[in-house]
Amino acid sequence: MSTQKPFPTATSDSGFRQEPPQLKNQYQDDIVFKNILKKLLPSAVLSDIEPDLSQFGERVITEIAAMGEDVETPNNYPQLKQYDAWCRRVDEISTAQGWKDLNDVAAKEGLIAIAYERKYNEYSRVYQFAKQYLYAPSSAMYSCPLSMTDGAARVLELLGTQEMKDKYYTRLTSRDPSTFWTSGQWMTERPGGSDVGQSETQAELLDEKTNTWSVSGFKWFSSATTADLTMLLARTIDPKEGTVKTGSKGLSLYIAEMRQPDGQLNGVRVHRLKNKYGTKGLPTAELQLSGMKANLASIDDANTQQLGKPGRGVPNIASILNITRIYACLGVVCALRRSLAIAKDFAYKRRAFNSSLDKTPLHITTLAQLELVFRAGAQISFYAVQLLGRTECVQDSKQDAAILRFLTPIAKAYVCKIGVNACSEAMEALGGQGYMEEIGIGRQLRDAQVNTIWEGTTNVLAMDVIRVIKETKGQCLGAFEQMIREKVDRSVKASSRLADAAKSIDIALNNIKQFFTQSMKNKLEMEANARQLTFALGRTLAGALFLEQAAFDITHNIEGAEEDVIVANKWCNAREFTQSLIPTNADIISEEAKIVFGASAKI
Repeated sequence: MSTQKPFPTATSDSGFRQEPPQLKNQYQDDIVFKNILKKLLPSAVLSDIEPDLSQFGERVITEIAAMGEDVETPNNYPQLKQYDAWCRRVDEISTAQGWKDLNDVAAKEGLIAIAYERKYNEYSRVYQFAKQYLYAPSSAMYSCPLSMTDGAARVLELLGTQEMKDKYYTRLTSRDPSTFWTSGQWMTERPGGSDVGQSETQAELLDEKTNTWSVSGFKWFSSATTADLTMLLARTIDPKEGTVKTGSKGLSLYIAEMRQPDGQLNGVRVHRLKNKYGTKGLPTAELQLSGMKANLASIDDANTQQLGKPGRGVPNIASILNITRIYACLGVVCALRRSLAIAKDFAYKRRAFNSSLDKTPLHITTLAQLELVFRAGAQISFYAVQLLGRTECVQDSKQDAAILRFLTPIAKAYVCKIGVNACSEAMEALGGQGYMEEIGIGRQLRDAQVNTIWEGTTNVLAMDVIRVIKETKGQCLGAFEQMIREKVDRSVKASSRLADAAKSIDIALNNIKQFFTQSMKNKLEMEANARQLTFALGRTLAGALFLEQAAFDITHNIEGAEEDVIVANKWCNAREFTQSLIPTNADIISEEAKIVFGASAKI
């Protein structure tokens, strides 16, 4: 007869202890990421940068992760001190030491500089975003000020006077922490978030010779309020007539330093810090601007470098949005990657019902679905990065620029939405432990969520996709289809094992055409179907990129080729990939309005 030792008593400290999951070098342990880089980069470039990526992949889970933990300690969250002991308004925001250290790391590691040094020409962007991908999950959202700094640097590179470049651009792209500056991006106001045409902030000319303006108004969200300077939208008061234009055409883009030379705030009052669901260590505030000194940063209609013509603010922020939306995509992708790394290592170590989780069929199936979502997001994000690099460095890149403009809202809407849902599933994969703060998935999920919101919510981005289609009279859809078909054709020529997946992509493209024709009959139906169209475009793009990756791996006999063939076929042959899209018509919209708002609802 078998015997069993008694369970430990309630007062005993003995008993089972689960071995916790451990993170490995975040570059060396990520074959998906490494293979994407092999596809996108010439071998000579990859060989040159790989030691740095490997070193950084280790650093992000050691000292950089410790900096992030310091920022995320509740007692270290940003604090606002509005008055000093003598009741003088000071509006000082204090941040954790880790926040300052993360800034220094960003400078020294060249997380902005790499893109603008352009040592590797068009491939410099891939290198830069590869490091951002490794850095972001450990950085407690310091990637946010970096994204806006990157966008500001690009605007100054394109539009800035030589004086602006000497004064600001060199700091934004510096590797020296003592001279490196970060930039904010102030657009959102109380009347409108994404609808910047409702902005109330106004700018009045003070000195024409120095291009100095006085800006007054209220900014509802100012992420990275401790940045050194900011790009902001304001409604320009005509110096001659004293009038302002309404709508987005009345807005201009300005650049302003946060502080005056004596250290005092530059016409800024901080009303309060936002109490947010996530991004807890990131100081986000409501700001009153009263006579903030700023410089106009808008080009004229002739597209020259001459500064001073107002009303070009919204077109001029396009280069910022292309960059910051890619950061948003990458933010979700690397948050999911970090969550999956924890979940997969846990699966090896956790036993339940006499089997480890990595041998449990349902658990395997669940993690496989998350892996597909991660890989799709990674492929789309780095394709956008590739296009960004080409538009900046290749002279004949009009086609790339057109695809990038169309792609960025698709990528952000689709990648962020499916990625955040997958982060939640990854948390569940650890059961109750996944819900514990110390495990780290909770923070990844909370911080990833914001990427579905800032730089345009999913619905705003879907309407942006429609806007691009209208502006180009449908030519962007034709260019998109051509790009997809070229990738698919090359892939099938490389391997016949991808032929079935290629047929599915053809079906998906035809479904999109038919859906677009049906759902664009009138404005009401067009808007109602914008999200469906955007997601279908995102799924199809991911499928083509999966085929391209698998074909590349097979051709070059790369480790992971077999898995990439499986991924391509699974993704493209999934039911939701090839099923017909069903347009929402006016009758359905009317019914849905009643479901949401009651029987009296009208549209």
